[in-house]
Amino acid sequence: MLPTREEAEKLLKEAEICNPGPWGNHSRVAAHCAKRIALACGDLDSEKAYIFGLLHDIGRKFGVRHLGHVSDGYSYMLSLGYDEVAQICLTHSFNNQTTDEYIGKFDTSDVEYELIKNALAIVKMVDYDKLIQLCDALAGSECILDIEVRMEDVKRRYGFYPKEKWNSNMALKKYFEQKIGKDIHEVVESDTYSP
Repeated sequence: MLPTREEAEKLLKEAEICNPGPWGNHSRVAAHCAKRIALACGDLDSEKAYIFGLLHDIGRKFGVRHLGHVSDGYSYMLSLGYDEVAQICLTHSFNNQTTDEYIGKFDTSDVEYELIKNALAIVKMVDYDKLIQLCDALAGSECILDIEVRMEDVKRRYGFYPKEKWNSNMALKKYFEQKIGKDIHEVVESDTYSP
């Protein structure tokens, strides 16, 4: 089940009241990118992609957490019956379905960590998961960023960026560019879009 666009926008606005910060606009930028790429692909639902982009970080509603925002978002969306969004909340940080590549603090309880690991072990990732992973890597809070610039920024802030994750983000960019036959930045309107 999936919320409507209006419901998703309301969920994000409510979440920003609970935990204000740049993550809200980052989510809007990711949603814009997801919609534009889905439209260009032709075999993805652009409205669904937009909703996924908008809610991928919804776990941030519950406070400033790193890995914890994944379990918070996953559990929150499941509690609302939005299982497809819950999957995106789970997969958006794990291109290769492993917590080994997570960038940030492991600030979960043992129960939350096991929930993430167990769910990742059985999830079947589809193009929507890949799309939001790519859009998460493109989305700044004020604009669309070059994927390498974004990864360098994360590396600067956290002190590292796993090579496997870097390579998988570059592979996602290539995958979608081959699928649509255009440069990603042209499709997402990098030069003109702002949230």
